[in-house]
Amino acid sequence: MKKIFVMMTIIAALVISGCSSSSSGGKDGEVTLTAWAWNVNVGALNDAVKEYQKDHPNVKLKVEDIGRLDVYDKLSTGLAAGGVGLPDIVLVEDDRIQGYVQAFPQGFLDLSEKGFDDHKDKFPSFKNDLAQVDGKYFAMPFDAGPGGMFYRRSLFEEAGVKAEDIETWDDFLEAGKKIKEKTGSYAMPLDMFKDDPTFRMMLNQQGVFYYDEKGNIDLTSPEAVKAMEMQKKFADADLIKNVDGWNGVVSSTVDGSVAAIPFGAWYYGTIIDQAKGTKGDWGVFKLPAFEEGGNRASNLGGSSWMIPAASENTDAAYDFIEYFSTDKDTQIMAMEDYGLFPSLNTTYDSEVFTGEDEFFGGQKIWELFAEEMKDVPTAYYTKDYSVALDEAIKAQADTFNGKDPAKALEEAAKRLEDRTKRKAN
Repeated sequence: MKKIFVMMTIIAALVISGCSSSSSGGKDGEVTLTAWAWNVNVGALNDAVKEYQKDHPNVKLKVEDIGRLDVYDKLSTGLAAGGVGLPDIVLVEDDRIQGYVQAFPQGFLDLSEKGFDDHKDKFPSFKNDLAQVDGKYFAMPFDAGPGGMFYRRSLFEEAGVKAEDIETWDDFLEAGKKIKEKTGSYAMPLDMFKDDPTFRMMLNQQGVFYYDEKGNIDLTSPEAVKAMEMQKKFADADLIKNVDGWNGVVSSTVDGSVAAIPFGAWYYGTIIDQAKGTKGDWGVFKLPAFEEGGNRASNLGGSSWMIPAASENTDAAYDFIEYFSTDKDTQIMAMEDYGLFPSLNTTYDSEVFTGEDEFFGGQKIWELFAEEMKDVPTAYYTKDYSVALDEAIKAQADTFNGKDPAKALEEAAKRLEDRTKRKAN
């Protein structure tokens, strides 16, 4: 009898221990979740939890507003230490998800085990691909960056250029020449020697990226060469304004020294915030294709939510983030208030997507962005994305300095291969 009592005590202790490891709380079952995020994502989380608390008054959320790169520094340090000091929820950009899960395979909660697979049809295929590793969800899709060409209507009109006539990159090249001649404004801005967002969008729309689906280096593909050659055409025609980082892009947007800016949908928020005096002078058209009838859908940026496996509140964290990621009204609120374009496709039939935007001359810009989401190819980042990005930027710089694009990409691919081999060893 004594042995049975001891055994029952041990079992009870294990059950209690198991429950507390996944959902710890305070008095009256209260749970306080912590989250790491940055910029406008902080406000979106805080607004969402207010709605969530109407049905879950026991759940509180403490959002720590940490700089984007600081989040990754702290996250990497915590994962390396076995989860010490990590939050219950963390925002991670899509290009980093694969690398984190591969580097720390036990570091994040397997969301498929919690049932997130049931939501697969609510997101475009490329967001599903980026949120999964080996067929299992480790992230919940959040915002996306469907690509477009933001343009100044007055500059196009002054040059006699119609946005609807631009279908290909060659069309835009000729339009850029007219605009430069008539107005003095460049076709587009780019930090030519430090970043390659336009090149990435060009790759993505063609269905390729730095790596292929199997993780092989793909910088020398015909599509990559075509993209780099196209950028060189614009540079040779003096149609690219070389700017200094993000601030340079924004200032050229505001002062009208560029006629168009190829970026993700999230740039809308920057335009309406930084260029308030230009209301009504803006429009958007899809990224030009490389040939008539070619794909014009692309994506730049976007992020998802992950739950560190070390969290003591995994059940509560999952329930809240599942709500945040899949609730239509919450996602629309995040877009309207913070400019965060939703990946959740059930939002696209709402009034905000079919309505006209006064700042953009009455254009239905959100409808345009929503239409392309289903056609965005998947970009395969891999764990070595940051190294590949560095080498792609070097290839771009070499091209702008006069090197043949194919040769510049070939040399970049070789350097990338050497660097990743050394890193692996």
